[in-house]
Amino acid sequence: MGAGEIFAILLGAIIGWGSFMLPGSQFLPQSGVINTSIGLFLGTLSIIVIERSYWYMLQQDIDEGGEFSYILIFMGRKHAFVVGWFLFLAYLSLVPLNATAFPLVLDKLAPGVLNWGYLYTIAGDPVHVGEVLISAIIVLVFTALNLRGTKQSGKAQFWIVAAMVVCVAAVFMGMLFRADLDAFRHNYVDGWHFDLGQVAAVVAITPFLFIGFDAVPQLVKDLGVSRHKASLMAVASLLIGMGCYILLNFATGLAYGPEEAQALDWALGSGVLTYLGMTGFLMLIIALGAAVSGGINGFMICATKLISSMGRHNILPRRFGVATANGIQRHSILFVTVISIFACFFGREVVGWIVDMCSFGAAITYFYVCLNTFRIAKTGSARVMGALGATLGLLFMLLLLFPWSPAALSGPALAFLAVWVLVGLCFFVRLFVVDRAKTRDA
Repeated sequence: MGAGEIFAILLGAIIGWGSFMLPGSQFLPQSGVINTSIGLFLGTLSIIVIERSYWYMLQQDIDEGGEFSYILIFMGRKHAFVVGWFLFLAYLSLVPLNATAFPLVLDKLAPGVLNWGYLYTIAGDPVHVGEVLISAIIVLVFTALNLRGTKQSGKAQFWIVAAMVVCVAAVFMGMLFRADLDAFRHNYVDGWHFDLGQVAAVVAITPFLFIGFDAVPQLVKDLGVSRHKASLMAVASLLIGMGCYILLNFATGLAYGPEEAQALDWALGSGVLTYLGMTGFLMLIIALGAAVSGGINGFMICATKLISSMGRHNILPRRFGVATANGIQRHSILFVTVISIFACFFGREVVGWIVDMCSFGAAITYFYVCLNTFRIAKTGSARVMGALGATLGLLFMLLLLFPWSPAALSGPALAFLAVWVLVGLCFFVRLFVVDRAKTRDA
């Protein structure tokens, strides 16, 4: 894979549905424009510190599976199981999250067009055949693309992400020239003061916002560029991702004050339609559709690579590690497809709870990678970055678990986390206690 394809997979995994919805639902009402920008900058800086340990990881002789492979080599199978178990669910759940967002994109363009074939309501979210069907179709499209190989999937991702970036920039410039700048200054600049709580509320969710920068370790055997260059591309994708979040938040703030934005179903879309008309709104829909599509494809690739690696090392059934003569992990791709389509039947609210608790899994992964870098690094600078990264990973975990935190997990998300930990514990006992005892007795 060339530089453009790798960069597109990274950026497509970072920028998703949330960058278009969070400005109205959370960023502006909670932190405004300036404190949100500060929070995004500090959160991105924290992830870049963690990425330095990923850079060190890439210099080692790791296989596909990225973090799982790294921990397996240097800390053993038990610790690798913990990392793989949480990362496995994080990647896998983000595919249906983006797939169930695709009907929402169509609904913004033609409201109610998919609300047919009512099935049931889960957690207040009605599930319709039309929505599930569209979600399944988009998953199958990217399944077919990935069955052709990572290279072909990367080429498609490049054009998807290019369309997204161009449209986001065009929408922001249009809003900057057409919106009421005096109203913007009154709402967000006059009387502004730095508020640590507002900034912390944004910093705390950055592991969720930027999960996907770690796609490079999963693609380690497909890289057509040096590992050092790939690591620099990961940092660049984080910075561009941060820029897109900030621009979209500014664009929403140019249209509405914080209370107005929170009262609307989709503040950014309403503002663009008001100030830029249907042409601007269509560009926004293209950007949103590209972001959702890029997320599906990017996380399908990451999930497939991780599952294949776990299969080869007997953490998951071994057939998942079997590849075709062309190097395509068919069993893993089909497994991701089946699970993703099945998850779409639970509705977006339930999938959202699972993804929320996956932020904790991402933080565990960051902690392990940075801790191991601290353990094995030969230079003082690498050890310092490893220690800082491990501390940040631990801090992110605490922010997600403590009830007073601005990013505390909801009750349902904590329940799903508890279930996933218990299921993982059962598998752990079987792998490392029961099977080992059987082998010893044999």
